[in-house]
Amino acid sequence: MLNFSKINILLIYLIFLFTSIFSLLNFQSKNNLVIDKKVNLGLDLQGGSYLLLEINSDTLVEEKIQSKVIPIKKMLKENKLEYSDFEINDKTLIFKTNNIEKFELLFYSKKDNLVNPYIDNYRSFELDFKKLENDFIEILFSKYGLLTINNAALKQSIEIVRRRIDDVGTKEPTILQRGEKRILVELPGLKDPDRIKKLLGKTAQLNFRLVSENTEFGVEELTSETGEKLKISKRIVMSGENLIDAQPSIQNQQNEPTVSFTLDRLGAQKFGRATTDNVGKRLAIVLDGKIISAPNINEPITSGNGMISGNFTFQEATDLALLLRSGALPTPLKIVEERTVGPDLGEDSIKSGITSLIVGFILVILFMFYKYRLFGLVANTALIANLLMLVGILTIFEATLTLPGIAGIILTVGMAVDANVLIFERIKEELKTEKSIIHAFDSGYSRAKITVLDANVTTLIAAIILFAFGSGPVKGFAITLGIGIITTLFTAYFLARHLTSIIVLRNNNREIKI
Repeated sequence: MLNFSKINILLIYLIFLFTSIFSLLNFQSKNNLVIDKKVNLGLDLQGGSYLLLEINSDTLVEEKIQSKVIPIKKMLKENKLEYSDFEINDKTLIFKTNNIEKFELLFYSKKDNLVNPYIDNYRSFELDFKKLENDFIEILFSKYGLLTINNAALKQSIEIVRRRIDDVGTKEPTILQRGEKRILVELPGLKDPDRIKKLLGKTAQLNFRLVSENTEFGVEELTSETGEKLKISKRIVMSGENLIDAQPSIQNQQNEPTVSFTLDRLGAQKFGRATTDNVGKRLAIVLDGKIISAPNINEPITSGNGMISGNFTFQEATDLALLLRSGALPTPLKIVEERTVGPDLGEDSIKSGITSLIVGFILVILFMFYKYRLFGLVANTALIANLLMLVGILTIFEATLTLPGIAGIILTVGMAVDANVLIFERIKEELKTEKSIIHAFDSGYSRAKITVLDANVTTLIAAIILFAFGSGPVKGFAITLGIGIITTLFTAYFLARHLTSIIVLRNNNREIKI
């Protein structure tokens, strides 16, 4: 146990130096960055914004039930079922048919059912139907169909919220699901929460429609941001789904902020065909039910590139480009709770956490030196190395440090001390029976290894479980504790053992007290 090859010694100290160097990056000034990596502070340490968002799936359910109209009518026609009085009533479809029994067999068929898919996860169909009076049928989403829609909308909303926040440049945001309809957003160090709220409050449903007073697809009247009322076709020429990129830009001639966009191949074909067939007409650009611009089509646009103008400021153009890049939310988001943590409170938390860490660290060092003298100094050296490596690994991954994370570091100090105490006490027992000092130390490390591993591995398993099933601050605690256990085992059984071997081998012929 006390014999190390030169390669092993080299690897031990290279690993230590590599991780320790990264820990020092946290002390470099912002103006003199060598490597732009550091441990990020959480909401409770540096302040920031806390938002609790809620999705509204009602509008999505209405859209989904409307999308079932054509498939149901097609199924009825293909199977020669007569129907009449077809009506869309918010979240349900109501119609009359001459053969309800046959419709039921088709409606609940598990094979190739394009109208009512079978959900294997829930062993249920997406839709249900009720028999009403006078041979009327009411079609509505089942309990599990609603759950599927809600889960999909929530998952998509979380992803889009993440994209929008990442584009703003906020480091290490916390975005988590809360319950069936809510999203938790924590933004440490956020300086402009109003901008974030504005970005998250827009669904960013973009579409292009022709300005027309007469069309076979129907007409609706919308108001532009300038107050102009225009009658536009309900037919969507192209939607925001076909956008692959959007960037703010400046018109050279007018010095006007605009948004330049790029379309995918399908979008370029649609846009090119629409602009070719409608030269001289106006094309309305509609965002969330409002016309942001309605320019004239002067020539066909077939390149797949376009530009949106609308009396924007450069910040508004930047935000609009961000919204278009990140994609549209499937459903509106409502802010149900909002809190702001001031930086002063964060500073107090940091001071309290660091103070407790320093006090605990000093007491541990004094105890180990008093109890084990020279070998206590070895344990203290390993403890300092342990903390440096822990902070270094957190820095490499740019992890977020929270107040529970500091608690995890303090607990790591205790685990490191416990490991060294177990080893040294075992060595003391071996020195009482063994004549050879080298053999006593070697046996002490060998026999203590299982005990130390058992204690740390069981704690590591607990940390993994906390990380897997916990959230927010709990995850922060689990991460620091888990990394701390790994660095503890490394410093105790490699670094401290090597330092101990140097002392023992040099003092082999002398009496060693521990």
